[in-house]
Amino acid sequence: MLRSTLLIGLLAFSATANAQGFDYSWLAVGYGTIDFDDVNVDGDGFGIDGSYAINDDFHVFGEYVAANLDFGVDATTFSAGIGYNTEMSDVVDAFARLSYEYVEVDVPILGSDDDSGFGFGVGLRFAAGENVELNAGIDYVDYGSGGDDTALSLGGLYSFTPSFALGLDGSWGDDVSSYSISGRFYFGQ
Repeated sequence: MLRSTLLIGLLAFSATANAQGFDYSWLAVGYGTIDFDDVNVDGDGFGIDGSYAINDDFHVFGEYVAANLDFGVDATTFSAGIGYNTEMSDVVDAFARLSYEYVEVDVPILGSDDDSGFGFGVGLRFAAGENVELNAGIDYVDYGSGGDDTALSLGGLYSFTPSFALGLDGSWGDDVSSYSISGRFYFGQ
């Protein structure tokens, strides 16, 4: 992980692209797969997430994901929170986020169970080119009695227009790995 952080830092200082400010107001719709490491339950699902810039330094965000897992298990997650973002250079923004987290799992015959907690994450957004953005982050979620998880996330976006981008993301945690593709619609700039 230290090598990844150093690589991102090196890229930030060697880049020649100009980000012209990162947009923190968007709405995205995506499809993804999820793989639980400790149990043999995998699946896929759809999600929607968004962010809205309150001002140049703060944004609010939210995410809703509904997944269908093996053996008829359904899982729903919801998160909402506030984030702080700051420009580190013309091509790099750093951000930190604090969130409320909710998860509900519905298992046939056994019924449903839910839990809530908090999340904290930090990350970088890097303008690798005029139309390409790379991002990396570390997220921690604590569900209280449901346990906690720390995950590394990496992703990229390609902007077809100033208001639409297509993205690929991966997240690798202590217990869960996921991959997704999404379309992001910007409405802030």
